[in-house]
Amino acid sequence: MEKQLISLSKKALKYSQKSLYLYLLLVGFTVLSQEKNPVINEFTIADISVSGETVYGSETIITYSGLKKGDAIKMPGGTKVSDAIKKLWDSNLFSSIDVFVSKTVGSEIYLEIDLNDLPELKNIKVSGIKKSKVKEIIKENKLIKGVKVTENLITTTKNYLESKYRKLGFLNAKTTITTTKVVDSVQKTRVDMQVNIDKGSKIKVKSIEFTGTKKISKRKLRKTMKNTKQKNLLRIFKRSKYIEADYSEDLQTVIDKYKEKGYRDARIVSDSLTKNNDNTISLTIDIEEGEKYYYGSIQFLGNTIYSDEQLNQVLKIQKGDTYNGVELEKRIADNSDPDAYDLTNLYQNNGYLFSTITPVEVSTDGNIIDMEIRVTEGKPAYFKNITVSGNDRTNDHAIYRNLRTRPGQLYSKKKVVRTIRELGQLPFFDAQQISPDIKNVNPTDGTLDVDYSLVEKGSSQIELQGGYGGGGFIGTLGLSFNNFAVKDLFNKQAYKPFPMGDGQSLALRLQASRFYQTSSFSFTEPWLGGEKPVQFSTSVSQTKQFLYNPLTRNADRNRSFNITGVTLGIAKKLTVPDDYFVLSQALSFQYYALNDYNTGLFTFGNGNSNNLAYTVGLSRNNTFNDPIYPIGGSSFSLSAKFSFPYSLVSDVDYTELKNERDAQADIISQYSTSSSQTEIDLRSAASERIGEIDQLRYRWLEFYKIKFKGEWFTKIVGQLVLKPTFEFGFLGAYNNDRGVIPFDRFFLGGDGMGNFSLDGREAIALRGYPNQSLSSQDGGSIYNKFSLELRHPITLAQQTKIFALAFLEGGNSYNEFTNFNPFNLKRSAGIGLRIFMPAFGLLGIDFGHGFDPLPGEANKSGWQTHFIIGQQF
Repeated sequence: MEKQLISLSKKALKYSQKSLYLYLLLVGFTVLSQEKNPVINEFTIADISVSGETVYGSETIITYSGLKKGDAIKMPGGTKVSDAIKKLWDSNLFSSIDVFVSKTVGSEIYLEIDLNDLPELKNIKVSGIKKSKVKEIIKENKLIKGVKVTENLITTTKNYLESKYRKLGFLNAKTTITTTKVVDSVQKTRVDMQVNIDKGSKIKVKSIEFTGTKKISKRKLRKTMKNTKQKNLLRIFKRSKYIEADYSEDLQTVIDKYKEKGYRDARIVSDSLTKNNDNTISLTIDIEEGEKYYYGSIQFLGNTIYSDEQLNQVLKIQKGDTYNGVELEKRIADNSDPDAYDLTNLYQNNGYLFSTITPVEVSTDGNIIDMEIRVTEGKPAYFKNITVSGNDRTNDHAIYRNLRTRPGQLYSKKKVVRTIRELGQLPFFDAQQISPDIKNVNPTDGTLDVDYSLVEKGSSQIELQGGYGGGGFIGTLGLSFNNFAVKDLFNKQAYKPFPMGDGQSLALRLQASRFYQTSSFSFTEPWLGGEKPVQFSTSVSQTKQFLYNPLTRNADRNRSFNITGVTLGIAKKLTVPDDYFVLSQALSFQYYALNDYNTGLFTFGNGNSNNLAYTVGLSRNNTFNDPIYPIGGSSFSLSAKFSFPYSLVSDVDYTELKNERDAQADIISQYSTSSSQTEIDLRSAASERIGEIDQLRYRWLEFYKIKFKGEWFTKIVGQLVLKPTFEFGFLGAYNNDRGVIPFDRFFLGGDGMGNFSLDGREAIALRGYPNQSLSSQDGGSIYNKFSLELRHPITLAQQTKIFALAFLEGGNSYNEFTNFNPFNLKRSAGIGLRIFMPAFGLLGIDFGHGFDPLPGEANKSGWQTHFIIGQQF
């Protein structure tokens, strides 16, 4: 305010009478009195006028200022005028505000408020960057038309832009902002803004030199600096750009490296930056290493709940160990891992929310440090009220049943973290925005409340598409509801646009063309009975494939292959070995009917096969928190699918059948090139007999099938995640004479997607090779696959999640165990992109390079492009 008063007095000097009054009354001095204390006079405001360039009415300004006729004000020393100026100034509407004394008549005073409006932004131009980035800059700095252009706005925008580009490696980035007043018919004061960004060249780090280092090599210290790297032509994934904030962080990691090695007193004496003539910089870091320290005696004080021995098992530090300050902090409380096995979690996972653990160095004798771990346990805490918020569509009971925290339970940090993970696995909440709000913490009675704040997302998907493929038009209609409520099917008011809220899944898919028709229906209830996490699922499917007639180039609807299938499944969460395990069981039946359908796919064209099988699986999934982009944990599944061993109770001699089939196959092979009618008839009869034999062998399918898949997620740095995966599958036979069935086989290669599977085949992805190209024509009975994927998110917003990936993988398919070699791999590498939108599911594209040739070929597979729809690798 002092600055405003001075400017007021300077402006008032333009007016002889006004300047005198302002000088006497506002600044607080008087030339009429020689006393130490000036005379304070009281005036009554007789009138207030408004002047200056403003679009606001006089009455509005006077009312907002708080001044009004009849008010009593004191001069000097009064605050009403200064308060009025402050109030007007705080409105952020004016560029200057002056209050003048027009005149005084006795005890009456006449005031004039002179002010000018802040200019508004009319047009903005940004130069020095790509046009595609201009909108982003305008949005980030809120430089929209009509915004008030203040000095603060200009300064903030300038600083933001320079900081933004310096973070990108443009160390010399400069921004200049100029404004030009616009003269037009509009009464408002408006300006055009010109923003010029001069990024300059990217500044790279030519060299990083260390001085004073003897205990740790310079190479290891450079390696410790994760964000700041010196130029190296062999480095691909990390550039050598200089960013001040990252560099400061790296300096701390250098000191942490010393602390890990026992050099507790290590410090950076100085660091300097030298600009080189080739537009690079050189960094020099001077380090004082100090002496190496070791742990002496370690004592626990204040612990009554856990013994010293129990705490030592967690601390894992012994007398004589090298002093490691970084590791000590993690053993006390590892803030980077919510599941860490540390002392803080030991207490907090068992109710002691108010506990504190403080390591104290009590003595240093030479380079031996004696420690005390001081524990304040506090009293146990209990959950009082557990609530959820933000669920407008999902019913409360569908959420509360997934919570691991209950009112009255002993507080457990582990249970809070587990609840977040459980809610994040549900498909109808945005896992990135689940937030536990711990409130009303009362140390006196040892209680606290927890509210889980949720953000719902679209959990249903619709697939409606048409296209041309396979010689005809293909139409697809798919509906998937992942938060369905069956109980409200007959409640008209619940259709918004369909009954929802109970967490059930319902899916319907129809697809048709000239050559095939397929339909499927599935339903899943995740909590059968509503009391325990027992999942019930059922599915029904029907597929009809028509034989292609090469003469008419159309479908022959009198010749078809039909598959009807039904599956019932139940899955239950276990409590041992831990409650991440799930035991699943399913009973499935498929009926295969061939009606004059003679192709190379089967050895018989008329007849049927029945597949009645029982599947049992054991899985464990503790990935967190977002199922679309997990940043930690692991997932594995082991399953076994069995049919009944019909050959044990059948009176068919399968050895004799096998020998007869081999004999018929020899006839076909013997006369394969013969053209005489007799030999052709012999081949035809042999082929027909093989079909009859296979019809007998496969009327009821007999097999067992073992599959395993494991994947792990590890956060490397930031949101960068490493995902290794291993898969294995084996299809076997109880009776070798009966043989391995031609159904349910593995087809390796490509994107892993199958439009429709007539024979129950499983398509296994291996990018860099054409679809199903790494298995024999009839499919493999064994496969294995290894994959290593590096992922990084582009955005994990609620409506759209996008992440990029790079991968290395290898695998192979075999027909017999005698040929199986897990290290004989078809290898590939490449990059890809995944986009998840709730309404459409997961979409993606991969560019994979196959390094090995396809079976029977000499040249490597090379580059392949794969499109992914509705699945994850």
